[in-house]
Amino acid sequence: MQQLLLDIHPLPSPSLANFIPGRNQELLHLLRDLLSGQSKERFVYLWGHAGCGKTHLLQAVVSGYVQQAAKAVYCCAVNLHEAALDSKFDCIAIDDVGNLSASHQIDLFHWYNRLRDESRSVLLVSGTTAPMHLALRQDLVTRLGWGLVYQVHELTEAEKMQAMQAHAAMYGFELSQEICLYLLKHVQRDMPSLIAVLDALNRYALMHRRQITIPLLRELLQVTS
Repeated sequence: MQQLLLDIHPLPSPSLANFIPGRNQELLHLLRDLLSGQSKERFVYLWGHAGCGKTHLLQAVVSGYVQQAAKAVYCCAVNLHEAALDSKFDCIAIDDVGNLSASHQIDLFHWYNRLRDESRSVLLVSGTTAPMHLALRQDLVTRLGWGLVYQVHELTEAEKMQAMQAHAAMYGFELSQEICLYLLKHVQRDMPSLIAVLDALNRYALMHRRQITIPLLRELLQVTS
């Protein structure tokens, strides 16, 4: 039963259109301008707590470039490969920069300098703290702070409820406020965790041909605990 519940439907691909902006309207506007070519900014650093949407935004921008037949790549810092540090890319997104190895910190420092002087590529980087607080080489930290720096604000409780209801609507069911509040009280409150439970709840309801209710949600959480 647990394995079947985990076999959830794939989530929609991250896009700027399906990102709930909350207090991140200015950042979302900038990223849209980057994709449309209306912004000349080339270096953007995003920071915030886990689950606030940094990965979604980086992947959404890379996807947007690819859809325009541009060359773009997304990679996590822990798995960064030298091929990604190529000035031929129109956009390069590096997630969780705080996890860069010592050698990759050197690589990124030198590549940043080349990119600034020789290329028009866009670099998007994310971390869990503002650049000045990163435990990285000081010269690299300085470079990361040269561009635009945005904190990605976590959604408020009301905005999380809106996001959950919008996600449920994509699957064709209405999510009541009561269920949203129950989820926020009894499940990890970051959006990836909330969305994962919603997907499992939808699948569980379909399997048992039952309406989505608080008793059904309690049953699901007991089965998967």
